[in-house]
Amino acid sequence: MSERRRTILKELGLTPLWRLKAKTGTGAGADAETETQPTQPETNPPEHTARPTVEIADMDWEQLTSTVANCNACRLRQTCTQTVFGVGDKNADWLYIGEGPGAREDALGEPFVGQAGKLLDNMLAAIQLRRGENVYITNIVKCRPPNNRNPSEDEAKQCAPYLARQIALIKPKLIVALGKVAAQNLLNSSDSIASLRGKIHDYHGTPLIVTYHPAYLLRALPEKAKAWKDLCMARTFMESQS
Repeated sequence: MSERRRTILKELGLTPLWRLKAKTGTGAGADAETETQPTQPETNPPEHTARPTVEIADMDWEQLTSTVANCNACRLRQTCTQTVFGVGDKNADWLYIGEGPGAREDALGEPFVGQAGKLLDNMLAAIQLRRGENVYITNIVKCRPPNNRNPSEDEAKQCAPYLARQIALIKPKLIVALGKVAAQNLLNSSDSIASLRGKIHDYHGTPLIVTYHPAYLLRALPEKAKAWKDLCMARTFMESQS
């Protein structure tokens, strides 16, 4: 293990420093964390309730970005500074989706740039990923909800066609839903994040894994170990697809 990786895992609060499950091998030399073993995508996935309109479904990146920037479909646009579309590699294999921009994201126009963003970057580095390199990051809603509250059902519904088009354009090999709001909206589910974790779900043909939102992990440090298991499962799944 490199010194940089050891430092990142230490900052994530992971003790002992766990390692990713090996691709092959059993017995005493194999990783004992069986909870991270990927499973096959679940059948009969739930349908998302908000479907993109024909116009949005046909947009290219430039058209979609412009449409989002000028959107006034819900009240969030009246109180935010600007829309926060997303950032990263538009041909990424990995797509990370949070719930919505915070104050710093609203000011800078980029998702996950505050303390939660720093933790997300460390989480990516822990599994040999980096923001902007084969990774795209966006949110369920593109405008900051006032006082950082959760987006309402209607607000998420208004933004759903934009997110669906982003996903269709990126064509990721794996979606990682960050937090309850993202997971419940993407899977059209009211289940708790605890019950959604540890499984490989299906979002309209794309595998999806659920983990905790970095902002929550900053408040609930013991949960970082569970998030690490989720990341290991995601990495192992992606390696199995290559």
